[in-house]
Amino acid sequence: MERISWNQYFMAQSHLLALRSTCTRLTVGATIVRDKRIIAGGYNGSIAGGVHCIDEGCYVIDNHCVRTIHAEMNALLQCAKFGVPTDSSDIYVTHFPCLQCCKAIIQAGIKTVFYAKDYKNHPYAIELFQQAGVKTEQVLFDENTLPFLQV
Repeated sequence: MERISWNQYFMAQSHLLALRSTCTRLTVGATIVRDKRIIAGGYNGSIAGGVHCIDEGCYVIDNHCVRTIHAEMNALLQCAKFGVPTDSSDIYVTHFPCLQCCKAIIQAGIKTVFYAKDYKNHPYAIELFQQAGVKTEQVLFDENTLPFLQV
């Protein structure tokens, strides 16, 4: 068996995290990495102890579920909660980050966003990443390489 690349390894971790998502509209996972070490992970879902979309449906306002905290934000908040610095780290996300997550990623000092799938790539998010010097790179990921992802 051939060894997978670092990008494939961290992207696989993000896909694994997405399996914990409680959102019925889209499952997303995010892994924050510094110096080839995982420092945090997150998936999209409700607040801890809160009502989940899988139980009561999404709470949609303006075509957006307001019950859900995005995977990127959950990973960043995990770092904040436990005092783990994110400056000069990278993030691996199953889908291109939304505009709000883009701004949080920039403010957290993350230098590279690796994503598997395009998803409503907002032109202003792309512009902000460029202004801030945050690199974005698509990592093609074949979910069929990991049998447990074939749900």
